[in-house]
Amino acid sequence: MKTIIEPFRIKSVEPLRMTTTSERETFLKEANYNLFSLHSDDVLVDLLTDSGTGAMSTNQWAALQRGDESYAGSPSYYRFEKALKELAPFKHVIPTHQGRAAEKILFSIVGGEGKIIPNNTHFDTTRANIEATKTLALDLVQKEGLDPKVEHPFKGNMDLQRLRKLLESDGDKIPLVMLTITNNSGGGQPVSMANIKATKALCDEFGKPLFLDACRFAENAYFIKTREEGYQDKSPKEIAQEIFSYADGMTMSAKKDSLVNMGGWLALNDDDWAMLARNVLILTEGFPTYGGLSGRDLEAMAVGLEEVVEEDYLNYRITSTAYFGNALDKIGIPIVKPVGGHAVYIDARAMLPHIDVKHYPGQALAIEMYRLGGIRACEIGTVMFGRQPDGSEKPAAMDLVRMAIPRRVYTQSHIDYCIECLEEVFTNKDKLKGVRIIWEPPMLRHFTAHFEPL
Repeated sequence: MKTIIEPFRIKSVEPLRMTTTSERETFLKEANYNLFSLHSDDVLVDLLTDSGTGAMSTNQWAALQRGDESYAGSPSYYRFEKALKELAPFKHVIPTHQGRAAEKILFSIVGGEGKIIPNNTHFDTTRANIEATKTLALDLVQKEGLDPKVEHPFKGNMDLQRLRKLLESDGDKIPLVMLTITNNSGGGQPVSMANIKATKALCDEFGKPLFLDACRFAENAYFIKTREEGYQDKSPKEIAQEIFSYADGMTMSAKKDSLVNMGGWLALNDDDWAMLARNVLILTEGFPTYGGLSGRDLEAMAVGLEEVVEEDYLNYRITSTAYFGNALDKIGIPIVKPVGGHAVYIDARAMLPHIDVKHYPGQALAIEMYRLGGIRACEIGTVMFGRQPDGSEKPAAMDLVRMAIPRRVYTQSHIDYCIECLEEVFTNKDKLKGVRIIWEPPMLRHFTAHFEPL
């Protein structure tokens, strides 16, 4: 059958408030044209992020009742640890309240001035936490990952030649190598198992640990199953287990592929790093068996780790996202190809060539999507990545607008509405104008900057 069927039934509903175009124009002005500053109940279809915005299952809600809130040694922690080690048997499992807390802890113990941490592509908070320690966050994605139009099954792959050269020239400055799966900043593109294995081999050759930013590991595993030779007969769970077997540690936002609204962890094998990490955890997050989370959160994460590798769920997740992206492609809207797992990315620079990069075409497009249809999306481009550590600005590699789809939340009719709205935006694209920044913070400016239409 061709029809996409959600592998779940809706048991509880949340009402949406309809707004008019004139109301949304007022809301935009009050929010200084920053979509992060909008009130969420003024948003009709919220595609700002897939982080923590998903719907939990009946089994997860039931597990909340089992949460044990003991300060130390809670059985909820050990159930979570067991569920994680079933997929990723790292020696040390350190819970945190979300992924960026795990990043903060890791880079505070391994970073430092003069050091370099390479990745296929660092995401915003990862980069910020690295740079906060005066470490250089270096992106080494393969060249195909920088061209939205190129069709390649694994555009998130690490450029192995560039990584080798870096390890040869600056190996003494590199405490670890990272891979982000899937590659969020590059369009939600997966990394192949062959590339993961080859990256691990390079790390072993130069004596460097390999860490995964594994927020969307299950989606990456499903892409490997459907796109990489030799994995068609393996389950997503088996593929995920193989992925983690090549890593020495991981950071994780459980708000993505653990299907929960809050949570994360740092997992690693190195005893000394684990001791230092737990010391920071106790100082900033909580005791090592709760790490800033309630027992209820730990229980929900444990169930989510089981559900996220179910093949029916992953088929629905990847297929429904592709349905959205392919519809936009048929209209003529330039998107990052092939469609990623968790989001559809519009190439705003290609769609709006009349808007200079310094006037942020991605932000201009995202503003118009909300103004016209109440759809909230996220700029991933020069607003997010243009500001350099020394305070200067340069254009990002791409100016994209990400429409991240919350897990198990929206139906096909919501997506069809978004397609209809974007078709109208595309029809009138030549009328759109850029924006300027009139105020910005010194770091992670996209969250709180103030904009003004030109």
